[in-house]
Amino acid sequence: MGAMTVDLFAGVSVSDFATALAWYEKLLGGPPAFRPNDIEAVWELAEHRFLYIEVRPAHAGHGRQTIFVDDLDSVVAGIAERGLEPANRETYDNGVRKITYVDPDGNEIGYGGAPL
Repeated sequence: MGAMTVDLFAGVSVSDFATALAWYEKLLGGPPAFRPNDIEAVWELAEHRFLYIEVRPAHAGHGRQTIFVDDLDSVVAGIAERGLEPANRETYDNGVRKITYVDPDGNEIGYGGAPL
């Protein structure tokens, strides 16, 4: 893809906008960067990298996203301070760690981090 700028929009289908919005604000640490319409909210995780929720009840609960971060422990501590606890904690054979949260619809949002 060379020197081309690439924006990534990773979508998560939800059934209830208000419930999902409140949960994702806790998970991601604040309100969305923008709301393109009444059924979507978009958070910018890093430059050109976005996570969005969209009301699509027939598809809700089947999403799986992983966000790899530099300081996993700090991110997890911040999320805990906002009232969310992980559903699962894993450490792979190579030492990479993954902390998984499950939204009210059952979508899995994981945070990964390099070995300690």
